[in-house]
Amino acid sequence: MKKLGINVDHVATIRNARGGKHPDPYLAAIQAINYGADSITIHLREDRRHINDHDVKKICKDKKIIVNLEMAANYEMLKIALKNKPNFVCIVPEKRKEVTTEGGLNLKKNLTKLKKIISKLNKANIRTSLFINPNINDVKLSKILNAKCVEIHTGKLSDLIKIKKEFKKEFNKIAKCSIYAKKIGLQVHAGHGLDYKSTKLLNTIKSIKEFNIGHFIIGDSIFYGLKNVIQKFKKILKN
Repeated sequence: MKKLGINVDHVATIRNARGGKHPDPYLAAIQAINYGADSITIHLREDRRHINDHDVKKICKDKKIIVNLEMAANYEMLKIALKNKPNFVCIVPEKRKEVTTEGGLNLKKNLTKLKKIISKLNKANIRTSLFINPNINDVKLSKILNAKCVEIHTGKLSDLIKIKKEFKKEFNKIAKCSIYAKKIGLQVHAGHGLDYKSTKLLNTIKSIKEFNIGHFIIGDSIFYGLKNVIQKFKKILKN
């Protein structure tokens, strides 16, 4: 069965609104694993707007949790990753003023830096994924950079589905990239903006092995409970 990774960043967003300790993203991570999540994603942003350094340390320290640390391609974040030793790292683009990640990495612009960072993560046995737009050139560059995975940005597709616009062209781009990535030995993940409809659609692409979902799961859990929402996604991924 395909894997489900759950991002708990927005548990930290709610906590930070009051500046206290509740709700705790670590406890959310434990519950998500207990309810069937295969891994937990946390994005340590440079401005620490949700997940903070203490969260990273606490979550990575618990070896019952498979941790996917999202981080920008810089040496401060690399140092934090090497110190805390998450199971996986996903390198993502980051702009200070963006509300959420707006697209995939510009691999061509950052080749030298990415190559150095990925090399150090590989040596530390931390599996590295690159968050990319659905285009073949970025898949090829990811392989050249010696990443082990690509996570394909599904935000545009998700938005088109939500506003009931034609999405076939975007879906075909994701499918084509997923098939090619698998062919050249990269593991394929999908993430950003996913809900039940978009996940069900993308689940038909057999090359995609993992879905990483955060905002929708945390939001829907307010109404239906974390356990029910996770189990609904797990049921989708079984088909």
